[in-house]
Amino acid sequence: MNRIVIALGGNALQEAGKPATAESQHEVVEATSEYIADIIENQYEVVLAHGNGPQVGRIVLQNEYANAITPAMPFDVCGAMSQGYIGYHIQQGLQKALRARNIDRRVVTVVTQVVVDKDDPKFLNPSKPIGPFYDEAEAKRIASEKGYVMKEDSGRGWRRVVASPMPVEIVELDAVKCLIDGGFVAVTVGGGGIPVIKDENGNLMGTAAVIDKDLASERLAEDIDADALVILTAVEKVCINFGKPEQQSLSKMTVDEARRYIAEGHFAPGSMLPKVEAAVKFVESKPGRKAIITSLDKAVEALQGIAGTTIA
Repeated sequence: MNRIVIALGGNALQEAGKPATAESQHEVVEATSEYIADIIENQYEVVLAHGNGPQVGRIVLQNEYANAITPAMPFDVCGAMSQGYIGYHIQQGLQKALRARNIDRRVVTVVTQVVVDKDDPKFLNPSKPIGPFYDEAEAKRIASEKGYVMKEDSGRGWRRVVASPMPVEIVELDAVKCLIDGGFVAVTVGGGGIPVIKDENGNLMGTAAVIDKDLASERLAEDIDADALVILTAVEKVCINFGKPEQQSLSKMTVDEARRYIAEGHFAPGSMLPKVEAAVKFVESKPGRKAIITSLDKAVEALQGIAGTTIA
């Protein structure tokens, strides 16, 4: 049985244009779970990771607006909250889909901490988008009032950005491995994991950052010796010259080609760039490994080599 890590993008957890209610998000997760169950039914050993950008952003907003009533929680705690409720939705949705197929697999979420380097230079250049989209005028007003760093996100609008340090170590890795060995479908490194730093005594402390979920998924895939890293996003294939008349979809990329496209600036930071970087890092980590970037509805076909973009 091939072991794969699946990194779920935001479109797998929330549908654009629909209200951000718990009920609406649960419906989207149930639909997503059908595709994941299809993959499991095809005899893949699946470990799930997921993003949390919109969700953790809303939790932060809720905390800030209610600050006069109850103290606002720090950013790392908000990340833990998002891991819990997204994992809860996935547990319910995927368990339901597996039960309908008579597949005897249990789904378990691990609230996961990921160590980052306190001296990571990315703390000096916030780049990871979180929360809702704004137009430029509203974004500048919020930045002025709250001191947030706001940046334009791939032509889709303006969002708050926070530091995105590199993942160094998955704290609960041994627990995740035990779950996999026990036949569970583990949901882990949600939102890239809760970013923590180690003090001089080895104790962990949360920090205000968001680890990119694709890079955290790559770290996870390496650490559990996965055969493939599958990054699911809103498009079927990676494109070069995206949004231009000469746009080209790619079915395959070598590592050298991917590095050249990165150097030429084809992939947007905070969007496709970290996905391609994570794919390259995983493929280079051990001979025979491959990475796939595709849409949720094409995941099974991509694993069969007839859809998506394969990096090998």
